[in-house]
Amino acid sequence: MSAGPGSPVVSGGAPPTGGFVRRVGLFQATAINMSQMCGIGPFVTIPLMVAAFGGPQAVIGFVAGAVLALCDGLVWAELGAAMPGSGGSYVYLRQAFQYRTGRLMPFLFVWTAMLFIPLIMSTGVVGFVQYLGYLAPGLGQTSGDLIGLGVIALVVLLLWRGIEHIARITAVMWTVMIASVLLVIVAAATDFSPHLAFTYPAHAFDLTSDHFWLGFAAGLTIGIYDYLGYNTTAYMGAEIKEPGRVLPRSILFSILGIMAIYLLLQIGTLGVIDWHRMTNPDDIASTSVASAVLEKTWGKGAADTVTVLILITAFASVFTGLLGGSRVPYDAARDRVFFRPYEKLHPKHRFPMLGLATMGVITAIGFLIGRHTDLATLIQLLTTVMVIVQALAQIVALTVLRRRQPSLKRPYRMWLYPLPSIVAFAGWCVIYGYADRNSPGRHPIEWSLAWLALGCVAFLVWARLEKVWPFGAKEISEEYLTPEEPAVV
Repeated sequence: MSAGPGSPVVSGGAPPTGGFVRRVGLFQATAINMSQMCGIGPFVTIPLMVAAFGGPQAVIGFVAGAVLALCDGLVWAELGAAMPGSGGSYVYLRQAFQYRTGRLMPFLFVWTAMLFIPLIMSTGVVGFVQYLGYLAPGLGQTSGDLIGLGVIALVVLLLWRGIEHIARITAVMWTVMIASVLLVIVAAATDFSPHLAFTYPAHAFDLTSDHFWLGFAAGLTIGIYDYLGYNTTAYMGAEIKEPGRVLPRSILFSILGIMAIYLLLQIGTLGVIDWHRMTNPDDIASTSVASAVLEKTWGKGAADTVTVLILITAFASVFTGLLGGSRVPYDAARDRVFFRPYEKLHPKHRFPMLGLATMGVITAIGFLIGRHTDLATLIQLLTTVMVIVQALAQIVALTVLRRRQPSLKRPYRMWLYPLPSIVAFAGWCVIYGYADRNSPGRHPIEWSLAWLALGCVAFLVWARLEKVWPFGAKEISEEYLTPEEPAVV
């Protein structure tokens, strides 16, 4: 069937499985989410959170981040349970916005993912070099830069070949990460001082102060960064058993579990290390706070051991992050929603060469930005990039799909709808709106808008080459609706 530009071509049918087998149960799904959520993040962001709030009231940031993650997680839960395919946001945005803008929104999601995924990985490399500085106190700026770039090159080199033992590597990462966190929590409990943890500076909770709200916005950004990963199983929807039941529960259980871990870690750390040390750039507690906790409680030997475990966690998180991230442009290009060169696989080892190479380069650039500005600025940049096209657009997508596809089977429906959507939307707007004020001179909002504008230009070039909307017909694919359940067009 052919049609002119603007005339939709509608197709339906069974949801694509991509050849995946549904074999991931609730326990495995929750563990996958938690392992993605808790990598190097909490070990490097506790001092940032304390600096943002100016005292031990920084715990508010982790609680606020958990509330935003829970509300946003309910958006993911409904969409993922209703459309349990491989791709997560890519699928949801394609289904919701195809009626008016064709493939623009899924294209822009892949475009932004090409930036924010490697930026997340670059924070892991920055954390790696920070904690390496504890073992090598004389490590200079240039040496740290070269080591970080070497780590990225090593990760890309290890991924530039056939990978047969990824599940084993992931299991090791999970074990090392849990061991690292638990050791710090237990060590803090053995020398915990309530006076340090719960003595707040004057006006710490002054809600009329601009300083409090600037700190809150910065803390919310850092907090949600630490919780990122609660949606991992949504990207694996085609591999989840009973996705209508398992996927929503895996999201909620992982957020609650990580919230408990983070609060224990944050409060325990504040009960051992004076918070003023965490805001002093010349103090090791500002860059390697977990090592400082172990050194004070159990001695230098224990601190060195845990620091090595944290380094392994950082390296493994970058490894698995680039492994999965490099597949995003490949999947889109294969579905004709991104540039075709990205669908090429290595002729022998069958991995997406261009996707891996591109994300490796962007990770290196992000690492250098983080090293020569600060980690908080890098976190601001990556969150502003993802807010518009993924976070906010996906919340809108949920409402659009409720109107466009009211008969879509929804095994899970958001509790108290639309309240969680509104809270999540407001939280993401706070993060975005305060980004420039919390990063003076860095302009993360302007950079995110520039990247988005460049993505729109790239889309027009791609659409012209592929002869799709706005240069061809809109192709409406309603694979999650049965033929007798048409959408409301």
